[in-house]
Amino acid sequence: MNQPNRPTAVSSPIAVIGAGPYGLSTAAHLRARGLPVRVFGEPMVSWREHMPAGMLLKSTPVASNIDAPQPGHTLVDYCAAAGLPRLITDEDIIPVETFAGYGQWFQEKLIPDLEQVRVVSVDQRPGGGFELKLDSGEQFTARAVVVATGLSGLERLPAELAAAVPDGPSPAGPMSHSAQHHDLTRYAGCELLVVGAGQSALETAVLAAEAGARVRIVARGRGSVAFGEPPWKQPRLRPESPFGRAWSLYVLSYHVQGYRHLPTPARHFLTRRVLGPLGAWWLQERYEGKVETREVRRVVTAETRGGRPVLTVETLGRRPQMLAADHVVAATGYRVDLAALSFLGHALRARLAVSRGTPKLGAGYASSVPGLYFTGMLAGSSYGPLMRFVCGTEFASPRLAGHVAAAYGA
Repeated sequence: MNQPNRPTAVSSPIAVIGAGPYGLSTAAHLRARGLPVRVFGEPMVSWREHMPAGMLLKSTPVASNIDAPQPGHTLVDYCAAAGLPRLITDEDIIPVETFAGYGQWFQEKLIPDLEQVRVVSVDQRPGGGFELKLDSGEQFTARAVVVATGLSGLERLPAELAAAVPDGPSPAGPMSHSAQHHDLTRYAGCELLVVGAGQSALETAVLAAEAGARVRIVARGRGSVAFGEPPWKQPRLRPESPFGRAWSLYVLSYHVQGYRHLPTPARHFLTRRVLGPLGAWWLQERYEGKVETREVRRVVTAETRGGRPVLTVETLGRRPQMLAADHVVAATGYRVDLAALSFLGHALRARLAVSRGTPKLGAGYASSVPGLYFTGMLAGSSYGPLMRFVCGTEFASPRLAGHVAAAYGA
């Protein structure tokens, strides 16, 4: 194996950008291999600040463990240490506050020297390695860089909705993205439209309704709002996976290595469609009778009139209709876009091989730029839908760390 060019400073560390589940898990595995690592970011910030209070995780406990290189760091271990009820079975539901606490506990135990500063820029050095600048003013050289920034900056707002908010979505304006909400009580007494049909849309709608808002879901297609079956109704003659019993889910959970070898159209189709919009089984009772569902063919345009948002939709009968409210929440998901990773230098981004705007990754989550790695959701188009979920750390982190150790270890 030809070794990539190394930085001249032998002691230069591996830099991990991001302190969510994937960043923390990757850093723990790198350190277990004896590699010097510096980790940057606010621990579990998306879970602490960009998820609504009172939210419950759709994932089961077994699908919510952050992978560590040694035992004693599972969700059950955290619950025992924190004196919380043990979350074990598929019927146990995880509050977002519990999961955020688990991530911070994981960080304090395994990455106690996490640096809560922002990486401003990453540029490739002519002699090998990377030059990083921090918002503290520090500059340093890293032999390799792992990008694990999760959902940050990847919020998707379709063009027909974005036209109504040229300055961008905001909870204080006519329209926001579901990732911008922590406290939905601000909409008590208001009329709210929530665009989308996935778990984020449905749970946001329920929490807003329970906080006193009048809420309508705007979803594309007949029968688009649906909920999963409870654990006791799962088919027994199909293999288990972290997401339910189905052959497709089993393959995508336990045979991830072959995913990147699929034809490009197949990879992107599966990444987009598998584990698509579906409400959690435990949410249905809270939804029915509390939230109105408006099924449409599509949203045509959005605009503001007198400070209030107005959506023009095409009904299932293909007729135009206007829907007005005090505020619109776009629960329209996320899209990987390298342009959102503004800290990556222009020259560096230009050298990256991409597939429909996402980094094209090889073995060990390595990009086409030697020493630059992507993990978590940023790796989804190469390694599949599993990378959208915490349990994907079990596959990704040891393999990425092993590749880094082989190529850039001391």
